Amino acid sequence: MLSALLFLLALGVISGILLGIASKAFYVYEDPRIEQVENCLPGANCGGCGYAGCGAAAGAVVGGKAEPDVCIAGGNDVAQAVAAVMGMVVEMAEPQFALQTCAGGIRAETKFNYLGINDCRALALLYRGDKECEKACLGLGTCFRNCKFGAITMGTQGLPIFHSEFCTGCGKCEEVCPNGTIKVQRSTERILEFNTYSDRLAPCQQTCPAEIDIPKYIDHIKNGRYEQAVLTIKERNPFILSCGRVCPHPCEEMCRRTLGDDPVSINQLKRFVADYEMNTGRHLQIPIGSDTGHKIAVIGAGPAGLSSAYFLRRLGHSVTIYEMQPKLGGMLYYGIPEYRLPKKILGWEIQGILDLGIDVRTNVKFGVDFDLESLVASGYEAVILAVGAWKYSSARLDREDETIGVEGGTIYLERQGLGIPNPIGKTVGVIGGGNTAMDAARSSVRLGAEKVYIIYRRTEKEMPANPEEIEAAKEEGIEFLFLAAPNNIIDKDGRLTHLEYLKMKLGEPDDSGRRRPIPIEGSETRLPLDNLVLAIGQYSDLSFVDSNRRISGVEKTKWNSIKCDEDTNQTSIPYVFAAGDAFIDGPGIAVEAIGNGRQAARSIHLLFSDESMKFSKDKLRVKGNKGHIPGTIFDKIEGIDKKGRISLPQMDPKVRIHSVDEVDLTISEEEALKEANRCMNCCLTCYDKDAKKVNA
Repeated sequence: MLSALLFLLALGVISGILLGIASKAFYVYEDPRIEQVENCLPGANCGGCGYAGCGAAAGAVVGGKAEPDVCIAGGNDVAQAVAAVMGMVVEMAEPQFALQTCAGGIRAETKFNYLGINDCRALALLYRGDKECEKACLGLGTCFRNCKFGAITMGTQGLPIFHSEFCTGCGKCEEVCPNGTIKVQRSTERILEFNTYSDRLAPCQQTCPAEIDIPKYIDHIKNGRYEQAVLTIKERNPFILSCGRVCPHPCEEMCRRTLGDDPVSINQLKRFVADYEMNTGRHLQIPIGSDTGHKIAVIGAGPAGLSSAYFLRRLGHSVTIYEMQPKLGGMLYYGIPEYRLPKKILGWEIQGILDLGIDVRTNVKFGVDFDLESLVASGYEAVILAVGAWKYSSARLDREDETIGVEGGTIYLERQGLGIPNPIGKTVGVIGGGNTAMDAARSSVRLGAEKVYIIYRRTEKEMPANPEEIEAAKEEGIEFLFLAAPNNIIDKDGRLTHLEYLKMKLGEPDDSGRRRPIPIEGSETRLPLDNLVLAIGQYSDLSFVDSNRRISGVEKTKWNSIKCDEDTNQTSIPYVFAAGDAFIDGPGIAVEAIGNGRQAARSIHLLFSDESMKFSKDKLRVKGNKGHIPGTIFDKIEGIDKKGRISLPQMDPKVRIHSVDEVDLTISEEEALKEANRCMNCCLTCYDKDAKKVNA
């Protein structure tokens, strides 16, 4: 018995000695920070971070294999706590959210039914799924089942519904979607995105120069989500009040509803929600990225300059705008009359842009008060030339520059913006067929002219002005002289008395696609006039290019605009960009300038990021009604009831010609909801059919 006890005691001593030696030889040190980091994590062990659990994630952070923001469920607060343990600083990152890019769901035509499959990935392996549209959401909810945070539910239309308040941006839903209908993005990342041929876009959205998600914001209006509608539009266009009033809405020409009814009044719906925001008295908060430290100068505060500044600031850059006029807005302020776009409304809209943190210098002209050299010396790393098109085109008439009573349309309208008296006689003639001509003519009526003529060398069919503006001019008593080409100015003692014009006939189409006007020999006709306004075209003042050695490398086009890359807006000087009316093809409509301003902002951001500024070959390039995504433009549609478009509320013509009060009015909420329900919520090939709603 004693020997057994002694043996066990000896065995214990030997074992202790061996364990002691082993502990020295095989000791594993655990960094105490692992436990501290793990205590900061929520302990959900969800695996959304890509690690087996919170303990593994903590070990990865301490081991330098993961960043302090590894936990997607915890958000910025957890990231800050982890960073404090690690002795690091984490900037507040802009959250990213998942969104559905497909509006089709179960509306897309079905190729076949296969009841044995309940997973989108498996269904996609069978002939790319059961939908005729190969880009459609398959609707089996694989994303919903793989979301660990309750951020996705499945809607009645067979589409996932994302709840941003629960979305952590982990990307699992995007990963398991076989058709790529889900994107996980930050709000500011969408600024850099431009339409492509592989996107899921309705024809109206494809046509919009600013690339606004039209079906989405109309759906928000339909459901009373007016603030969300405003924010959706402002993702791509900061001038929603202005565009709601002056945009010629090319999107409406491609509205699918025109195949069975009148087009949806898209622009009036935009104006409705824009006025809704303004009437609340506060600008909705717009997300801004973290400060990058980069400085950009924008020359010109028109729609292109202000838009590029807006998007650059949203991307986190520091922006200063330099403007030669006392007021901001460019041609929106000085070229569009008060009765179309009240200065007070434009000012409120511009202030919302500046409130993002944009600096402004007014009454300073580029090439005179400062130049490129002084901007570079002040630390600006890039410059955008958004100088507009303030020069008016000549009518090529003898003595047009020296005859009293003859002036350019831009000057004529600018005077009113500056508050300078614009004395006119009883009879006014306006040469031109665009919106500037309509504005000049209608302004003349309000200035007291008894008789106003618009002289145009083609017919009304070829006029580039908005049809609504032409009709409004007729209602206000303006007389149109079609097929009339100015030939000579008649004066007495240097003051205009008559315009001589030739009658024309139309020949074959020219390069613009319009029939070329041909003079009728011996048809000279004299029109008595006190004033003649030349509104036949505009171009940019690029005198600064020749006045400064440093910027002399910037090349001009034959249209007297700035030569630059069509995709990147970059000029021959790598850090100098052009935008808006000064960009390549010259003057266009405001919404085109806005879209081009975003393109310039994108290029500068990518320049700073050392990324390629060029677009892929997949970029959607729509000109007029050409270039849309193949298969999305139909000849006919079924299941649409003719409901008719709401009318545009306006002041009585007999009343409005005696004031500068706004002519076009905003539709009521009841009208907006009625019109929004006419929208078919189109996607690539599918749309809501009225007949289905009636039979439901």
